[in-house]
Amino acid sequence: MRVLFLLFAASLLIRPALAGPLPDRLGGWRILPTPHDYRTLIGRVDAAVEASPINIVTRASATIGARSLGRTIPGNMVIGVYGPGFAVRMLEASIAAGIEAPLRLYLTENPDGTATLAYKLPSFVFRPYFADGGEALERLAAELDAILAAIADRAAAP
Repeated sequence: MRVLFLLFAASLLIRPALAGPLPDRLGGWRILPTPHDYRTLIGRVDAAVEASPINIVTRASATIGARSLGRTIPGNMVIGVYGPGFAVRMLEASIAAGIEAPLRLYLTENPDGTATLAYKLPSFVFRPYFADGGEALERLAAELDAILAAIADRAAAP
């Protein structure tokens, strides 16, 4: 684990600039540019998840990690979301699909000061396990598609 952190840290030092915004061509993703700044979007995502049937279970920020190295990079955070009831249903359908939980929301700061909210559609994430998990997993993925869409729409709304 320490080696991976050191490799990540070294890559931050070697690379002079970060890549641009998320490309629209990512299959299976939903990408929502928002009118909100990065910090505001974090709060709006927190509130949207709080109002949903799932919970925030993880939070990781490359921005905070870079700061620990004395570097400043644009806002970048991954928020993991899921819920115990969904986890039980997922695992009843497919143990292998468990590697995909929690689902992740990706918040990135744009050069113009706004922020983007993106995520992989649960139906895309769980598709490789549909043969194993059958209709139960497909129904769960569709339900989670709707939940993440509602969270994203609420958080991204003007």
